[in-house]
Amino acid sequence: MKRLNFHELPYRLWVMHSSRTTAMLALAAGIACASPSSGYAQGASRPLVIARNMDLNSLDPHRSFCDTCQIYNSTVYETLLTLDTNNKLVPLLAASWEASADQTKFTFKLDPKAKFSDGSPVEAKDVKWSWERLKNLKGSAAFLAENITQIDTPDPQTVVVTVAAPNSEFLNIVSAPYMAVVNSKVASANGAMAAADAATKDNAEGWFLQNSPGSGPYVLTSYSPNNELRLKRNAQYWRSAPAIEDVVFRQVKDAVAQAQMLESGTADIAMQIDPDTAKTIRSKDVTVQTVPSYNFIYLALSPGAKGNKVKMTKEVREAISLGLNRKEILEFTLGKEGQLISAPIPLGFPGGSGFPEEPYDPAKAKDQLAKANAGNLELDAAFPNLNAYGVDLSLLMQKVQQELSKINVKVNLQPMTFSNWREQVSGNGIPLTAVFYAPDYFGSAQYVEYFGMMPGSPWAKRAGAANDPSVINPRESELLKKALASGGEEAATIYHEIGLEMIKDKVILPLVSPNLILAYNKGVKGVRYSACCNLPIAEISR
Repeated sequence: MKRLNFHELPYRLWVMHSSRTTAMLALAAGIACASPSSGYAQGASRPLVIARNMDLNSLDPHRSFCDTCQIYNSTVYETLLTLDTNNKLVPLLAASWEASADQTKFTFKLDPKAKFSDGSPVEAKDVKWSWERLKNLKGSAAFLAENITQIDTPDPQTVVVTVAAPNSEFLNIVSAPYMAVVNSKVASANGAMAAADAATKDNAEGWFLQNSPGSGPYVLTSYSPNNELRLKRNAQYWRSAPAIEDVVFRQVKDAVAQAQMLESGTADIAMQIDPDTAKTIRSKDVTVQTVPSYNFIYLALSPGAKGNKVKMTKEVREAISLGLNRKEILEFTLGKEGQLISAPIPLGFPGGSGFPEEPYDPAKAKDQLAKANAGNLELDAAFPNLNAYGVDLSLLMQKVQQELSKINVKVNLQPMTFSNWREQVSGNGIPLTAVFYAPDYFGSAQYVEYFGMMPGSPWAKRAGAANDPSVINPRESELLKKALASGGEEAATIYHEIGLEMIKDKVILPLVSPNLILAYNKGVKGVRYSACCNLPIAEISR
Protein backbone atom coordinates (compact mmCIF):
# COMPACT_ATOMS: atom_id res chain seq x y z
CA MET A 1 0.00 0.00 0.00
CA LYS A 2 1.10 3.53 -0.64
CA ARG A 3 1.18 5.26 2.74
CA LEU A 4 0.39 8.85 3.54
CA ASN A 5 2.70 10.80 5.81
CA PHE A 6 0.44 11.52 8.78
CA HIS A 7 2.20 9.50 11.46
CA GLU A 8 4.37 12.33 12.78
CA LEU A 9 1.82 15.14 12.73
CA PRO A 10 1.88 17.34 15.84
CA TYR A 11 -1.53 16.14 17.01
CA ARG A 12 -0.05 12.66 17.44
CA LEU A 13 2.06 13.99 20.32
CA TRP A 14 1.57 13.46 23.99
CA VAL A 15 3.16 16.80 24.78
CA MET A 16 4.61 17.07 28.27
CA HIS A 17 5.86 20.41 29.50
CA SER A 18 6.34 21.44 33.12
CA SER A 19 4.96 24.82 34.15
CA ARG A 20 5.30 27.41 36.88
CA THR A 21 1.79 28.67 36.19
CA THR A 22 -0.10 25.53 37.06
CA ALA A 23 -2.89 27.32 38.90
CA MET A 24 -3.51 29.65 35.95
CA LEU A 25 -3.63 26.70 33.57
CA ALA A 26 -6.05 24.90 35.83
CA LEU A 27 -8.36 27.89 35.96
CA ALA A 28 -8.13 28.40 32.21
CA ALA A 29 -9.16 24.82 31.63
CA GLY A 30 -12.09 25.18 34.00
CA ILE A 31 -10.82 22.51 36.33
CA ALA A 32 -10.50 24.28 39.69
CA CYS A 33 -14.19 23.92 40.39
CA ALA A 34 -14.41 21.06 42.87
CA SER A 35 -12.57 19.80 45.88
CA PRO A 36 -12.17 16.20 47.01
CA SER A 37 -14.66 16.80 49.79
CA SER A 38 -17.39 18.32 47.63
CA GLY A 39 -20.61 16.48 46.84
CA TYR A 40 -19.69 16.57 43.17
CA ALA A 41 -16.37 14.87 43.79
CA GLN A 42 -17.80 12.14 46.00
CA GLY A 43 -21.20 11.51 44.41
CA ALA A 44 -21.79 8.09 42.88
CA SER A 45 -23.01 9.64 39.63
CA ARG A 46 -20.01 11.93 39.20
CA PRO A 47 -18.66 11.96 35.63
CA LEU A 48 -15.35 10.28 34.90
CA VAL A 49 -13.00 13.23 34.35
CA ILE A 50 -9.96 12.68 32.13
CA ALA A 51 -7.24 15.33 31.92
CA ARG A 52 -5.27 15.28 28.69
CA ASN A 53 -3.86 17.49 26.00
CA MET A 54 -6.58 16.82 23.44
CA ASP A 55 -4.97 16.60 20.02
CA LEU A 56 -8.28 16.26 18.16
CA ASN A 57 -8.14 17.23 14.51
CA SER A 58 -11.73 16.10 13.81
CA LEU A 59 -14.68 14.29 15.40
CA ASP A 60 -15.56 12.81 12.02
CA PRO A 61 -14.27 9.23 12.44
CA HIS A 62 -13.20 9.01 8.80
CA ARG A 63 -11.32 12.32 8.88
CA SER A 64 -9.78 12.02 12.33
CA PHE A 65 -6.20 10.96 13.00
CA CYS A 66 -4.72 11.44 16.46
CA ASP A 67 -4.24 9.76 19.84
CA THR A 68 -7.38 11.30 21.33
CA CYS A 69 -9.19 10.36 18.12
CA GLN A 70 -8.41 6.70 18.77
CA ILE A 71 -10.04 6.97 22.19
CA TYR A 72 -13.05 8.92 20.94
CA ASN A 73 -13.71 6.76 17.89
CA SER A 74 -13.56 3.50 19.84
CA THR A 75 -15.86 4.92 22.52
CA VAL A 76 -18.74 6.25 20.40
CA TYR A 77 -18.32 4.04 17.31
CA GLU A 78 -17.45 0.39 16.83
CA THR A 79 -15.41 -1.70 14.43
CA LEU A 80 -16.13 -5.21 13.23
CA LEU A 81 -13.29 -6.60 15.36
CA THR A 82 -11.24 -5.36 18.28
CA LEU A 83 -8.28 -6.47 20.40
CA ASP A 84 -8.36 -8.09 23.81
CA THR A 85 -5.80 -7.48 26.55
CA ASN A 86 -3.39 -9.88 24.81
CA ASN A 87 -3.71 -8.12 21.42
CA LYS A 88 -5.76 -10.99 20.03
CA LEU A 89 -8.66 -10.30 17.67
CA VAL A 90 -12.10 -10.70 19.24
CA PRO A 91 -15.64 -10.04 17.91
CA LEU A 92 -17.29 -6.66 18.15
CA LEU A 93 -19.83 -5.88 15.43
CA ALA A 94 -18.86 -9.08 13.61
CA ALA A 95 -19.96 -12.33 15.25
CA SER A 96 -17.62 -14.35 13.02
CA TRP A 97 -15.14 -13.91 10.17
CA GLU A 98 -12.91 -15.86 7.83
CA ALA A 99 -10.12 -15.18 5.36
CA SER A 100 -9.44 -16.89 2.04
CA ALA A 101 -6.33 -19.06 1.78
CA ASP A 102 -4.60 -16.43 -0.38
CA GLN A 103 -5.46 -13.58 2.05
CA THR A 104 -7.32 -11.55 -0.57
CA LYS A 105 -10.97 -12.09 0.43
CA PHE A 106 -12.43 -11.59 3.90
CA THR A 107 -15.97 -12.49 4.93
CA PHE A 108 -17.67 -11.07 8.02
CA LYS A 109 -20.99 -12.12 9.56
CA LEU A 110 -22.47 -9.27 11.58
CA ASP A 111 -23.99 -9.82 15.00
CA PRO A 112 -27.77 -9.57 14.44
CA LYS A 113 -28.17 -7.88 17.84
CA ALA A 114 -25.96 -4.91 16.90
CA LYS A 115 -27.75 -1.58 16.69
CA PHE A 116 -26.94 2.10 16.39
CA SER A 117 -27.65 4.71 19.05
CA ASP A 118 -30.97 5.56 17.36
CA GLY A 119 -32.08 1.94 17.75
CA SER A 120 -31.74 0.98 14.06
CA PRO A 121 -29.84 -2.22 13.19
CA VAL A 122 -26.20 -2.22 12.09
CA GLU A 123 -26.22 -3.77 8.61
CA ALA A 124 -23.77 -4.73 5.89
CA LYS A 125 -24.67 -1.63 3.90
CA ASP A 126 -23.41 0.55 6.77
CA VAL A 127 -20.04 -1.24 6.77
CA LYS A 128 -19.70 -0.91 3.00
CA TRP A 129 -20.65 2.79 3.08
CA SER A 130 -18.34 3.57 6.01
CA TRP A 131 -15.24 1.94 4.55
CA GLU A 132 -15.84 3.40 1.08
CA ARG A 133 -16.23 6.82 2.67
CA LEU A 134 -12.96 6.41 4.60
CA LYS A 135 -11.17 5.50 1.38
CA ASN A 136 -12.77 8.18 -0.80
CA LEU A 137 -12.27 11.08 1.61
CA LYS A 138 -8.57 10.59 0.76
CA GLY A 139 -7.23 12.04 3.99
CA SER A 140 -5.99 11.12 7.43
CA ALA A 141 -6.31 7.34 7.79
CA ALA A 142 -7.60 6.65 4.26
CA PHE A 143 -4.53 4.48 3.59
CA LEU A 144 -6.06 1.79 5.83
CA ALA A 145 -8.77 1.20 3.21
CA GLU A 146 -6.61 1.94 0.18
CA ASN A 147 -6.05 -1.74 -0.63
CA ILE A 148 -9.80 -2.49 -0.75
CA THR A 149 -11.00 -3.05 -4.33
CA GLN A 150 -14.53 -4.33 -3.74
CA ILE A 151 -17.08 -4.69 -0.94
CA ASP A 152 -20.06 -7.01 -1.51
CA THR A 153 -23.12 -7.30 0.73
CA PRO A 154 -24.99 -10.48 -0.33
CA ASP A 155 -27.40 -10.07 2.60
CA PRO A 156 -27.91 -7.56 5.46
CA GLN A 157 -25.64 -9.50 7.82
CA THR A 158 -22.77 -10.42 5.46
CA VAL A 159 -19.84 -8.31 4.27
CA VAL A 160 -17.33 -9.69 1.74
CA VAL A 161 -14.21 -7.60 1.19
CA THR A 162 -11.71 -8.10 -1.64
CA VAL A 163 -8.27 -6.50 -1.48
CA ALA A 164 -5.87 -5.79 -4.33
CA ALA A 165 -3.03 -7.99 -3.04
CA PRO A 166 -2.64 -10.59 -0.30
CA ASN A 167 -2.77 -8.90 3.09
CA SER A 168 -2.68 -11.11 6.17
CA GLU A 169 -2.88 -7.99 8.33
CA PHE A 170 -6.25 -6.84 6.99
CA LEU A 171 -8.14 -8.25 9.97
CA ASN A 172 -5.89 -6.25 12.30
CA ILE A 173 -6.50 -3.17 10.18
CA VAL A 174 -10.24 -3.75 10.62
CA SER A 175 -9.75 -3.32 14.38
CA ALA A 176 -8.30 0.20 13.95
CA PRO A 177 -10.71 2.87 15.32
CA TYR A 178 -10.57 4.72 12.00
CA MET A 179 -12.40 1.77 10.41
CA ALA A 180 -15.43 2.79 12.48
CA VAL A 181 -18.89 1.83 11.22
CA VAL A 182 -21.29 4.77 10.94
CA ASN A 183 -25.08 4.86 10.60
CA SER A 184 -25.08 5.51 6.86
CA LYS A 185 -28.71 6.63 6.64
CA VAL A 186 -28.38 9.26 9.35
CA ALA A 187 -24.96 10.51 8.23
CA SER A 188 -25.99 10.69 4.55
CA ALA A 189 -29.01 12.79 5.48
CA ASN A 190 -26.61 15.29 7.03
CA GLY A 191 -24.14 15.78 4.21
CA ALA A 192 -21.86 12.74 4.51
CA MET A 193 -20.91 10.97 1.30
CA ALA A 194 -19.11 7.77 0.36
CA ALA A 195 -18.94 8.16 -3.42
CA ALA A 196 -15.72 8.53 -5.39
CA ASP A 197 -16.00 12.34 -5.19
CA ALA A 198 -16.49 12.39 -1.41
CA ALA A 199 -13.23 14.29 -0.90
CA THR A 200 -14.75 17.36 -2.58
CA LYS A 201 -18.49 16.84 -2.04
CA ASP A 202 -18.78 15.60 1.56
CA ASN A 203 -19.68 18.49 3.90
CA ALA A 204 -20.58 16.65 7.10
CA GLU A 205 -17.50 17.39 9.20
CA GLY A 206 -19.21 20.25 11.04
CA TRP A 207 -22.23 18.06 11.75
CA PHE A 208 -20.00 15.41 13.35
CA LEU A 209 -18.84 18.01 15.88
CA GLN A 210 -22.28 17.76 17.50
CA ASN A 211 -23.46 14.26 16.56
CA SER A 212 -22.14 10.70 16.80
CA PRO A 213 -24.19 8.27 14.65
CA GLY A 214 -22.43 5.16 15.94
CA SER A 215 -23.14 1.97 17.84
CA GLY A 216 -20.60 2.45 20.62
CA PRO A 217 -21.17 2.42 24.39
CA TYR A 218 -21.23 6.23 24.54
CA VAL A 219 -22.62 9.10 22.48
CA LEU A 220 -21.36 12.64 22.06
CA THR A 221 -22.94 15.22 24.37
CA SER A 222 -20.94 18.32 23.51
CA TYR A 223 -17.54 19.49 22.31
CA SER A 224 -15.85 22.81 23.03
CA PRO A 225 -12.51 22.97 21.15
CA ASN A 226 -9.46 23.47 23.37
CA ASN A 227 -11.67 23.14 26.43
CA GLU A 228 -13.88 20.11 26.92
CA LEU A 229 -15.35 16.98 25.31
CA ARG A 230 -18.39 15.37 26.95
CA LEU A 231 -19.86 11.91 26.39
CA LYS A 232 -22.82 10.12 27.92
CA ARG A 233 -23.81 6.49 28.13
CA ASN A 234 -25.63 5.20 25.03
CA ALA A 235 -29.11 4.29 26.27
CA GLN A 236 -29.57 2.00 23.24
CA TYR A 237 -26.27 0.15 23.61
CA TRP A 238 -26.69 -3.44 22.48
CA ARG A 239 -23.99 -5.01 24.64
CA SER A 240 -23.45 -4.69 28.40
CA ALA A 241 -23.85 -1.06 29.42
CA PRO A 242 -20.66 0.69 30.62
CA ALA A 243 -20.45 1.31 34.38
CA ILE A 244 -19.79 5.07 34.13
CA GLU A 245 -22.70 7.23 33.01
CA ASP A 246 -20.83 10.36 31.85
CA VAL A 247 -17.27 10.98 30.67
CA VAL A 248 -15.60 14.39 30.46
CA PHE A 249 -12.26 15.09 28.76
CA ARG A 250 -10.70 18.33 30.00
CA GLN A 251 -8.11 20.14 27.92
CA VAL A 252 -4.95 20.37 30.03
CA LYS A 253 -1.60 20.64 28.25
CA ASP A 254 0.61 20.76 31.29
CA ALA A 255 1.75 17.56 33.02
CA VAL A 256 2.10 19.37 36.36
CA ALA A 257 -1.45 20.70 36.08
CA GLN A 258 -2.70 17.20 35.29
CA ALA A 259 -0.95 15.84 38.37
CA GLN A 260 -2.43 18.60 40.53
CA MET A 261 -5.90 17.70 39.27
CA LEU A 262 -5.37 14.07 40.26
CA GLU A 263 -4.16 14.96 43.74
CA SER A 264 -7.00 17.45 44.32
CA GLY A 265 -9.61 14.98 43.10
CA THR A 266 -10.79 17.15 40.19
CA ALA A 267 -9.64 14.51 37.69
CA ASP A 268 -9.89 10.74 37.78
CA ILE A 269 -7.31 9.99 35.07
CA ALA A 270 -4.35 11.99 33.77
CA MET A 271 -3.03 10.77 30.44
CA GLN A 272 0.21 12.64 29.89
CA ILE A 273 2.13 12.50 33.13
CA ASP A 274 5.86 12.39 32.39
CA PRO A 275 8.39 10.49 34.56
CA ASP A 276 9.67 13.57 36.39
CA THR A 277 6.17 14.78 37.23
CA ALA A 278 5.12 11.28 38.31
CA LYS A 279 7.82 11.35 40.97
CA THR A 280 6.26 14.45 42.53
CA ILE A 281 2.86 12.80 43.14
CA ARG A 282 2.55 12.09 46.85
CA SER A 283 -1.17 11.44 47.30
CA LYS A 284 -2.07 7.96 48.51
CA ASP A 285 -5.30 8.31 46.55
CA VAL A 286 -3.43 8.26 43.22
CA THR A 287 -2.17 5.14 41.45
CA VAL A 288 0.84 5.58 39.15
CA GLN A 289 1.49 2.64 36.86
CA THR A 290 4.28 2.40 34.29
CA VAL A 291 3.85 0.14 31.26
CA PRO A 292 5.87 -0.35 28.05
CA SER A 293 4.50 1.55 25.06
CA TYR A 294 4.61 0.83 21.33
CA ASN A 295 6.01 4.30 20.54
CA PHE A 296 9.62 5.06 19.70
CA ILE A 297 12.02 7.90 18.91
CA TYR A 298 14.49 7.49 16.08
CA LEU A 299 17.23 9.21 14.08
CA ALA A 300 17.18 9.09 10.30
CA LEU A 301 19.92 9.65 7.72
CA SER A 302 19.36 10.81 4.16
CA PRO A 303 22.08 9.63 1.75
CA GLY A 304 20.41 11.53 -1.08
CA ALA A 305 19.84 14.83 0.74
CA LYS A 306 21.02 17.84 -1.24
CA GLY A 307 22.71 19.23 1.86
CA ASN A 308 25.20 16.37 2.21
CA LYS A 309 28.78 17.61 2.21
CA VAL A 310 30.25 14.09 1.85
CA LYS A 311 28.78 11.10 0.06
CA MET A 312 26.86 9.23 2.76
CA THR A 313 27.73 5.67 1.80
CA LYS A 314 26.60 2.68 3.81
CA GLU A 315 30.05 2.60 5.46
CA VAL A 316 29.62 6.21 6.58
CA ARG A 317 26.11 5.49 7.89
CA GLU A 318 27.40 2.46 9.80
CA ALA A 319 30.15 4.61 11.34
CA ILE A 320 27.61 7.19 12.51
CA SER A 321 25.60 4.41 14.14
CA LEU A 322 28.72 3.01 15.81
CA GLY A 323 29.37 6.46 17.30
CA LEU A 324 26.06 6.53 19.19
CA ASN A 325 26.22 5.38 22.79
CA ARG A 326 22.59 4.31 22.94
CA LYS A 327 22.69 3.26 26.60
CA GLU A 328 23.84 6.74 27.59
CA ILE A 329 21.20 8.28 25.34
CA LEU A 330 18.51 6.17 27.04
CA GLU A 331 19.75 7.17 30.50
CA PHE A 332 19.93 10.83 29.47
CA THR A 333 16.44 10.99 27.95
CA LEU A 334 14.35 8.55 29.96
CA GLY A 335 16.43 6.96 32.71
CA LYS A 336 14.68 3.74 33.64
CA GLU A 337 11.39 4.80 32.03
CA GLY A 338 12.07 3.36 28.60
CA GLN A 339 13.80 0.68 26.57
CA LEU A 340 16.39 0.53 23.81
CA ILE A 341 15.04 -0.48 20.42
CA SER A 342 17.18 -1.67 17.51
CA ALA A 343 14.75 -2.15 14.61
CA PRO A 344 11.86 0.14 13.58
CA ILE A 345 9.25 -2.43 14.68
CA PRO A 346 7.87 -1.97 18.21
CA LEU A 347 8.74 -4.38 20.97
CA GLY A 348 5.69 -6.63 21.35
CA PHE A 349 4.60 -6.43 17.70
CA PRO A 350 4.94 -9.53 15.45
CA GLY A 351 8.64 -10.04 14.78
CA GLY A 352 9.59 -7.00 16.86
CA SER A 353 11.53 -8.70 19.64
CA GLY A 354 14.89 -10.45 19.92
CA PHE A 355 17.01 -8.08 17.84
CA PRO A 356 20.66 -7.67 18.89
CA GLU A 357 21.65 -4.43 20.56
CA GLU A 358 23.32 -1.98 18.23
CA PRO A 359 27.07 -1.85 19.02
CA TYR A 360 28.93 1.20 20.31
CA ASP A 361 32.51 1.38 19.02
CA PRO A 362 33.86 4.93 18.55
CA ALA A 363 37.35 3.73 17.60
CA LYS A 364 35.98 1.60 14.78
CA ALA A 365 33.67 4.45 13.77
CA LYS A 366 36.58 6.89 13.36
CA ASP A 367 38.61 4.33 11.43
CA GLN A 368 35.68 3.61 9.11
CA LEU A 369 35.08 7.31 8.47
CA ALA A 370 38.77 7.84 7.67
CA LYS A 371 38.74 4.99 5.17
CA ALA A 372 35.65 6.57 3.53
CA ASN A 373 37.44 9.97 3.26
CA ALA A 374 34.94 11.39 5.76
CA GLY A 375 37.29 11.92 8.68
CA ASN A 376 35.86 15.37 9.47
CA LEU A 377 32.27 14.84 8.50
CA GLU A 378 29.82 17.70 8.98
CA LEU A 379 26.06 17.08 9.11
CA ASP A 380 23.19 19.55 9.11
CA ALA A 381 20.56 18.23 11.51
CA ALA A 382 17.14 19.83 11.21
CA PHE A 383 14.48 18.43 13.52
CA PRO A 384 11.08 19.37 15.01
CA ASN A 385 11.50 21.46 18.15
CA LEU A 386 9.01 19.59 20.34
CA ASN A 387 8.53 17.08 23.12
CA ALA A 388 7.32 13.61 22.10
CA TYR A 389 6.26 10.98 24.65
CA GLY A 390 8.34 12.64 27.35
CA VAL A 391 11.46 13.08 25.20
CA ASP A 392 12.56 16.63 24.42
CA LEU A 393 13.95 16.34 20.89
CA SER A 394 16.15 19.42 21.36
CA LEU A 395 17.86 17.88 24.39
CA LEU A 396 18.09 14.54 22.60
CA MET A 397 19.82 16.11 19.61
CA GLN A 398 22.24 17.98 21.86
CA LYS A 399 23.21 14.61 23.31
CA VAL A 400 23.57 13.13 19.81
CA GLN A 401 25.71 16.11 18.83
CA GLN A 402 27.94 15.47 21.85
CA GLU A 403 28.23 11.74 21.10
CA LEU A 404 29.12 12.20 17.43
CA SER A 405 31.70 14.88 18.21
CA LYS A 406 33.73 12.07 19.82
CA ILE A 407 34.16 10.49 16.37
CA ASN A 408 34.96 13.88 14.77
CA VAL A 409 31.50 14.32 13.24
CA LYS A 410 30.27 17.89 13.52
CA VAL A 411 26.49 18.17 13.86
CA ASN A 412 24.84 21.52 13.14
CA LEU A 413 21.57 21.56 15.07
CA GLN A 414 18.62 23.29 13.39
CA PRO A 415 15.45 23.12 15.53
CA MET A 416 12.35 24.26 13.66
CA THR A 417 8.58 24.13 13.67
CA PHE A 418 7.00 20.86 12.71
CA SER A 419 5.47 22.25 9.51
CA ASN A 420 8.86 23.56 8.35
CA TRP A 421 10.48 20.22 9.19
CA ARG A 422 7.91 18.28 7.16
CA GLU A 423 8.43 20.57 4.19
CA GLN A 424 12.20 20.21 4.33
CA VAL A 425 12.37 16.46 4.96
CA SER A 426 9.95 15.83 2.08
CA GLY A 427 11.71 18.29 -0.21
CA ASN A 428 15.51 18.47 -0.36
CA GLY A 429 15.89 16.00 2.48
CA ILE A 430 17.72 16.37 5.80
CA PRO A 431 21.17 14.74 6.28
CA LEU A 432 20.39 13.86 9.92
CA THR A 433 17.10 14.26 11.77
CA ALA A 434 15.14 12.96 14.75
CA VAL A 435 11.43 12.22 15.02
CA PHE A 436 8.95 9.74 16.50
CA TYR A 437 6.37 7.11 15.52
CA ALA A 438 3.22 5.60 17.04
CA PRO A 439 1.23 2.67 15.58
CA ASP A 440 -2.01 3.05 13.64
CA TYR A 441 -3.07 -0.55 14.23
CA PHE A 442 -1.61 -3.74 15.68
CA GLY A 443 0.51 -5.05 12.81
CA SER A 444 4.10 -4.92 11.62
CA ALA A 445 3.53 -4.34 7.90
CA GLN A 446 2.91 -0.63 8.54
CA TYR A 447 6.52 -0.27 9.74
CA VAL A 448 7.97 -1.98 6.70
CA GLU A 449 5.79 0.07 4.37
CA TYR A 450 6.82 3.29 6.10
CA PHE A 451 10.48 2.75 7.04
CA GLY A 452 11.58 0.11 4.54
CA MET A 453 13.94 1.10 1.75
CA MET A 454 11.41 0.09 -0.90
CA PRO A 455 10.48 2.04 -4.04
CA GLY A 456 7.91 4.69 -3.16
CA SER A 457 7.97 4.24 0.64
CA PRO A 458 7.91 7.51 2.63
CA TRP A 459 11.38 7.06 4.08
CA ALA A 460 12.94 5.81 0.85
CA LYS A 461 11.80 9.12 -0.64
CA ARG A 462 13.09 11.09 2.34
CA ALA A 463 16.37 9.20 2.20
CA GLY A 464 16.81 10.53 -1.32
CA ALA A 465 16.37 7.31 -3.29
CA ALA A 466 15.80 9.41 -6.42
CA ASN A 467 19.32 10.85 -6.06
CA ASP A 468 20.95 7.76 -4.55
CA PRO A 469 19.23 4.54 -5.71
CA SER A 470 21.74 2.49 -3.72
CA VAL A 471 19.57 2.93 -0.60
CA ILE A 472 16.86 0.69 -2.09
CA ASN A 473 16.84 -2.79 -0.56
CA PRO A 474 14.96 -5.19 -2.92
CA ARG A 475 15.05 -7.91 -0.27
CA GLU A 476 12.59 -5.98 1.89
CA SER A 477 9.96 -5.82 -0.87
CA GLU A 478 10.28 -9.54 -1.49
CA LEU A 479 9.97 -10.41 2.18
CA LEU A 480 7.00 -8.09 2.73
CA LYS A 481 5.04 -9.82 -0.04
CA LYS A 482 5.74 -13.18 1.62
CA ALA A 483 4.69 -11.89 5.04
CA LEU A 484 1.41 -10.47 3.73
CA ALA A 485 0.66 -13.72 1.93
CA SER A 486 1.19 -15.77 5.08
CA GLY A 487 0.21 -15.18 8.69
CA GLY A 488 0.73 -16.09 12.32
CA GLU A 489 4.18 -17.26 13.41
CA GLU A 490 5.36 -17.58 9.82
CA ALA A 491 4.62 -13.91 9.17
CA ALA A 492 6.23 -12.90 12.49
CA THR A 493 9.40 -14.74 11.51
CA ILE A 494 9.47 -12.91 8.18
CA TYR A 495 8.90 -9.52 9.83
CA HIS A 496 11.83 -10.24 12.11
CA GLU A 497 13.96 -10.94 9.04
CA ILE A 498 12.81 -7.67 7.49
CA GLY A 499 13.74 -5.92 10.74
CA LEU A 500 17.28 -7.25 10.40
CA GLU A 501 17.39 -5.88 6.85
CA MET A 502 16.20 -2.45 8.01
CA ILE A 503 18.89 -2.45 10.69
CA LYS A 504 21.49 -3.16 7.99
CA ASP A 505 20.17 -0.28 5.84
CA LYS A 506 21.45 2.16 8.49
CA VAL A 507 18.97 4.81 7.34
CA ILE A 508 16.51 4.57 10.23
CA LEU A 509 18.35 4.43 13.56
CA PRO A 510 15.83 3.69 16.35
CA LEU A 511 16.96 4.89 19.77
CA VAL A 512 14.46 4.58 22.60
CA SER A 513 10.92 3.35 23.29
CA PRO A 514 9.45 5.49 26.11
CA ASN A 515 7.32 3.85 28.77
CA LEU A 516 3.75 5.03 29.22
CA ILE A 517 2.61 6.30 32.61
CA LEU A 518 -0.97 5.56 33.64
CA ALA A 519 -2.00 7.83 36.51
CA TYR A 520 -5.47 7.61 38.04
CA ASN A 521 -7.50 7.78 41.21
CA LYS A 522 -7.22 4.55 43.20
CA GLY A 523 -11.00 4.17 43.14
CA VAL A 524 -10.98 3.89 39.35
CA LYS A 525 -10.78 0.37 37.95
CA GLY A 526 -10.06 -1.00 34.47
CA VAL A 527 -7.53 1.59 33.24
CA ARG A 528 -5.23 0.04 30.63
CA TYR A 529 -3.20 0.86 27.53
CA SER A 530 -4.53 -0.68 24.32
CA ALA A 531 -2.67 -1.20 21.04
CA CYS A 532 -5.81 -0.41 19.05
CA CYS A 533 -7.83 2.00 21.16
CA ASN A 534 -5.32 3.73 23.43
CA LEU A 535 -7.65 3.87 26.48
CA PRO A 536 -10.75 1.61 26.40
CA ILE A 537 -13.22 3.88 28.22
CA ALA A 538 -16.09 1.36 28.35
CA GLU A 539 -14.00 -0.99 30.52
CA ILE A 540 -13.56 1.62 33.27
CA SER A 541 -15.58 1.57 36.48
CA ARG A 542 -15.42 2.89 40.05
